[in-house]
Amino acid sequence: MPVATIGTLPKTMRAVRCHAPRDYRLDEVPVPLPSAGEVLIRVDASGICASDIKCYLGAPLFWGDAQRTAYVQPPVTAGHELIGTVVALGEGAGERYGLALGDRAISEQIVPCNACRYCLTGKYWLCAVHDIYGFHTCTQGSMADYMLFPARALNYKVPSDLSLSKAALIEPLACSMHAVERALIEFGDVVVIAGAGTLGLGMVSCARLKNPGTLVVVDLNDKRLELARNLGADVTLNPSQVDVVEAIREMTEGYGCDVYIEATGHPEAVNQGLHAIRKGGNFVEFSVMREPTCSDWTIIGDTKELNIYGAHLGPHCYPKVIDYLHRGLLKVDGIVTHQLPLEGFQEGIDLVASGQESIKVLLRPHGNAGDLPTEFGTL
Repeated sequence: MPVATIGTLPKTMRAVRCHAPRDYRLDEVPVPLPSAGEVLIRVDASGICASDIKCYLGAPLFWGDAQRTAYVQPPVTAGHELIGTVVALGEGAGERYGLALGDRAISEQIVPCNACRYCLTGKYWLCAVHDIYGFHTCTQGSMADYMLFPARALNYKVPSDLSLSKAALIEPLACSMHAVERALIEFGDVVVIAGAGTLGLGMVSCARLKNPGTLVVVDLNDKRLELARNLGADVTLNPSQVDVVEAIREMTEGYGCDVYIEATGHPEAVNQGLHAIRKGGNFVEFSVMREPTCSDWTIIGDTKELNIYGAHLGPHCYPKVIDYLHRGLLKVDGIVTHQLPLEGFQEGIDLVASGQESIKVLLRPHGNAGDLPTEFGTL
């Protein structure tokens, strides 16, 4: 079937490939050619996520009593936080997604199967197959020169005048927005967000738009807490310096916060939240934990009758995030701290793993590459 392209595509490309835990390599692989309904982008930026670090370190997945040995199906190209430029369109893809050659585009991190119980009932982000870019061999990721969006992907056009550093944050911001939506924030609420990493800071920006009574951010890193204040936090608390639970009770006449969103990835933040939240409050669990968490579930039921909400991915949030970013409604300045070439992937992984000097690290496969060729072709 015909494929529309910009210029002549190379035969091979560089890709950061996961072969095993702690074994990531910059390999040379074929450039994929889109089939019907598929989109090929030149990757302009790919973020390194905390879940990428868990994959790199070989953290296991726990599902019920069964333990999966790893997050990924190697060998696979890593990366799911992406922004790129459309360089080839399979038959019908342009019409289906409203995309043209040269457009800036993004794809949701999950590619739904459209056949399981969850997909058929509209809950595509809980898809039983759960093909996510950078984790499964059928959905190769974005840490590469080029990336293919499969025919089942959920793709969106991104305004070309949105800065690259902001456009690269659409995926994590969609996750942040979904978590905030799950929290059901009301006017006057005391809202606590635990964790001031990329996702937590995105939640600060989104929660600020909900106009809570007091927005509190908890983190061990004072620099991140300063950034949280710049993005809209009213109060910041460092657990190494204050008793967070006591501080929250003091500001709420002893009752506790109305909403607690956990975005640290540390088990102690879960227990902290259970003690800090008021009776009948809304607790949102977002993090991907490195190990199981042990909590007193009596607090959830008999003691406080809490509303517990999970938050996974960013369903239905991409168009809103794109619009709000474009209109300047979401504050994100300062979240992107490092931009590295693709060959600097190991430095980027180490920066994110340490969690001390970086927040969001972007890989820029093409650096500050110039404009794409203007001539269009058909293969």
